[in-house]
Amino acid sequence: MSRRALRLFPSRIWKSRRVEKSMRRVLPRSLLGRSLLIVFIPLLVTQAISLELFYGNFLKVVSRRLSDSVSSEIVLSLNALERLHKQSDKEWFVEQARDHLQLVETWHAGAKLRRIGFNHVLGPMDEDLAHALESAIDHPFFVNWRSDPHTVKISIQLSDGVLEVEAPRKRLDMGQIWLFVAWALGSSLLLFIIASLFMRNQVRAIRRLAHAAEQFGLGRDIGPIKPEGAQEVRKASVAFNRMQDRIFRFVSQRTGVLAGVSHDLRTPLTRIRLSLAMMPRTGVVKAEDLRGDVDDMIGDVVEMEHMIDSYLAFARGEGAETPLMVEFAPFVEDVVAAARRAGARVRAVSVQKGLHVMIRPDAVRRALTNLLDNARRHGGAITITARSVAEGACILVDDDGPGISPERREAVFRAFESGRGGGTGLGLTISRDIVRAHGGEMELDVSPSGGLRVRILLP
Repeated sequence: MSRRALRLFPSRIWKSRRVEKSMRRVLPRSLLGRSLLIVFIPLLVTQAISLELFYGNFLKVVSRRLSDSVSSEIVLSLNALERLHKQSDKEWFVEQARDHLQLVETWHAGAKLRRIGFNHVLGPMDEDLAHALESAIDHPFFVNWRSDPHTVKISIQLSDGVLEVEAPRKRLDMGQIWLFVAWALGSSLLLFIIASLFMRNQVRAIRRLAHAAEQFGLGRDIGPIKPEGAQEVRKASVAFNRMQDRIFRFVSQRTGVLAGVSHDLRTPLTRIRLSLAMMPRTGVVKAEDLRGDVDDMIGDVVEMEHMIDSYLAFARGEGAETPLMVEFAPFVEDVVAAARRAGARVRAVSVQKGLHVMIRPDAVRRALTNLLDNARRHGGAITITARSVAEGACILVDDDGPGISPERREAVFRAFESGRGGGTGLGLTISRDIVRAHGGEMELDVSPSGGLRVRILLP
């Protein structure tokens, strides 16, 4: 790039930005206005091009052909009159031209023309007639457009007189061009109004979605919005409703878990406070006398640490881990191997060959580990099955334990509800939270072996 180009480069950028700012001031700011502008400008350009290319050329061609037709008939009349020398023969031919050629011809013997050319400019019609007469005849002529609004009077100077021809204007005129223009513009305006009504309905759905998102951002629960409008807008509305439901569920779960943790921490804290209050304040105290109280307080502290660790694991359920495409068979084998080391009795593992799933590996590993740990504590033999379905990947975890009654299956997903068997009560809550964070769902059912079946669907 030359030095001059380098010097001009910033000024060009400034000018382009200035033009862009000017365009922004002129263009409408709303989506409806811009959409209507996108519809109106191509419609207007298309009509203008069609009028110029089609109707303009059509008008010129037809006008030339009509003028050539009239001029050729006039030439025929001139040739005939020059051949006929008797006055009676000329009058006979004039009558024949009036009847068959729709030309009113009058012969003025010995007359002379006073003007030559034409006295009115209508556009291509009179110009085409003048050009056709100039190219067809060699005699002087005058075209009078003002004598009669319905006819055109053409006077031709011959050697022995003047031939006056009155031709109907309808033989030269194509009709009112403004009628066609009005029809084209009217139809375009009608189509534009119809498009505006449809576009307004589409924009109304987008406005409603934007209003719902704004209200939701302000913390106001307006409930799910009704999907309306185009398919893309409907999908956006459905996605917004799902996002709203997930956020509400996320907040309620976190609030419930926090309330449960704060409630459960009061018990060990109360016991620690009671033990500290019962310790002697004065005198010599033997270590043997305090050993039991110290052990109890240590046990309470361990219990509190376990609760806090469980809550932190639950809080990390959705995490910021990057999703990866994972081959599921070796992934499940790793989870099963870890569960067997922890004491789980996994009877069978069946994973469809070549099954790949887009997941957050650590989060899904935590969810499956919680399920296997629950099956180990409540059941006996465990069976894991994973296969591809139409909705995505389906994972089944079956055990032969006591199972869960149908009326309690939804309740055990709440925090601290499933902690009666020695756990913290957050395992199933964390697992379903992770699955839903992947856009899937987890359900409980009866296992074929008589225990509990956990069905996980990952998209």
